[in-house]
Amino acid sequence: MPSSIVLPPGYGYVAAGFVATAWVLGWQALVVGSHRTKSGIKYPQLYAEKAEAAASKEAMLFNCAQRAHQNTIEHMPLIILTTLVTAMKYPVFAGYACGFWALSRVLYTLGYATGDPVKRNTRGGIIGEIPLVGLLLGSTYTAFDLLRSSA
Repeated sequence: MPSSIVLPPGYGYVAAGFVATAWVLGWQALVVGSHRTKSGIKYPQLYAEKAEAAASKEAMLFNCAQRAHQNTIEHMPLIILTTLVTAMKYPVFAGYACGFWALSRVLYTLGYATGDPVKRNTRGGIIGEIPLVGLLLGSTYTAFDLLRSSA
């Protein structure tokens, strides 16, 4: 028996936020691949060893680009979950917050990929905490409201 899912008005913003995140992840993978090639770090090695990074600027740049990408991947479950829950009641807010977070990851990566890890936050990457906190609060409120209305 067929069933359907009804999406709230404005859900296109959520889709756009997720698609922006996918593009950022793809771009980060290209940045990492470029630095991997330049550094000569072969697969399956995930990072340059400490001695390699100390001896080669290219290896250090690879480690920084790889770490920025890995950190984004580590955040994805939280971003996906909180965006989807928040979007049940506030799809436009959720979509914008997810998209804003994706943009912040570009700034984070550009700063980190300079080879100076401190620049991951000083180049604007820290602003990604704003939409993340907004999504955490939005999803918490949405879950509470859904529980309250079902009681």
